[in-house]
Amino acid sequence: MSRSEHVDVAIVGAGAMGAVSAWRLARSGRSVVAFDRFAPGHDRGSSHGATRIFRLAYRDPRYVTLAERALPLWHELADAAGEVLLEQVGQLDHGRPEAVAEVAGALRAAGRSVEELDPAAASERWGGMRFDRAVAYNPDGGRCWAERTVAAAQRLAVDAGAQIHFSTPVDRIEVRSDRAVVHAGGSRWVAPVVVVAAGAWTGSLLDGVVAAPELLVTADQPAVFAARPDCGMGDSGWPSFLHHGDPIAGVDRPLHFDAYGVENPGEGVKVGGFNTVVPADPDDDSRRVDPALTRHLVDYVQQWLPGLDPSPVSATTCLFTSTTDDHFVLDRRGPVVVCSPCSGHGFKFVPAIAAEVERLATGSDQPVTVWRIDAVR
Repeated sequence: MSRSEHVDVAIVGAGAMGAVSAWRLARSGRSVVAFDRFAPGHDRGSSHGATRIFRLAYRDPRYVTLAERALPLWHELADAAGEVLLEQVGQLDHGRPEAVAEVAGALRAAGRSVEELDPAAASERWGGMRFDRAVAYNPDGGRCWAERTVAAAQRLAVDAGAQIHFSTPVDRIEVRSDRAVVHAGGSRWVAPVVVVAAGAWTGSLLDGVVAAPELLVTADQPAVFAARPDCGMGDSGWPSFLHHGDPIAGVDRPLHFDAYGVENPGEGVKVGGFNTVVPADPDDDSRRVDPALTRHLVDYVQQWLPGLDPSPVSATTCLFTSTTDDHFVLDRRGPVVVCSPCSGHGFKFVPAIAAEVERLATGSDQPVTVWRIDAVR
């Protein structure tokens, strides 16, 4: 029989969400154990790569509020780590006028600075880009340093007393009336609360444990393009950007966009888009970059980003775990906290999500309505 260990909180998944949650819970004096199925710094999930976009600019005001909540928590995390984890270099939205107007309106309603420009004026200012119909600029946006954040949070969690077991897949989660039992690495870990923050593996781990909504696993395939020496962006570099296209088949997905870009300083600009997102099996070790999907990005760069060399420096894959309405799942059922805030737009919120996980794990059972497990989707 495997031995049993007892802790206050068990966390399944030690990527960005799980690691920052582990740090917050451990620093408050709770005994915490976290498990990750891969080694530190792996590229099999959703938290790898240099950067992610940070933005307050959302069409949905609830996400503007969440990003505002995340901003001081990013600074708190960075101060604790002694590293730069967030850089506010600005962020642009452009494209379909209705979408850009909603973004600008949500920012203004939150009391945030937003500048609306026509495409010609925007191209004059950011010469490395071409702009589509309408443009809005928010100086609060920028980039998060992704792998740096994960490594820092893992280190902080351990320094605060948490245990993190890498290369240790969780075999199963067993729920009893007042506690959960996590079976991993030949041991049983008993805790009054288990946080499932396992990204693309969340659905399979919750099967038979919690009646969670459908979670769709896809692979995004961004590529990095080097900036031309005369790219026209000046000393300030590239702001992050989103390009909002027209609805596909008449279906408007307010939380999605056609293309995005974020600078990886010293390397180039990472460009991705939802026409390069394909269904994926997280356990498929043979997942590779598809040249046909990279070609979509090359075509996009040639049309819209004249300041970039259209020959990609690198390309990679990154897993998205999405609900059918692109909102998050962040809720508690009995001893299980379900933390699935990705849907392709979650990293910017990491410290705010971790604060919400801490709240749910320590007694609150009042999640945000739109993120409830039983939300209508």
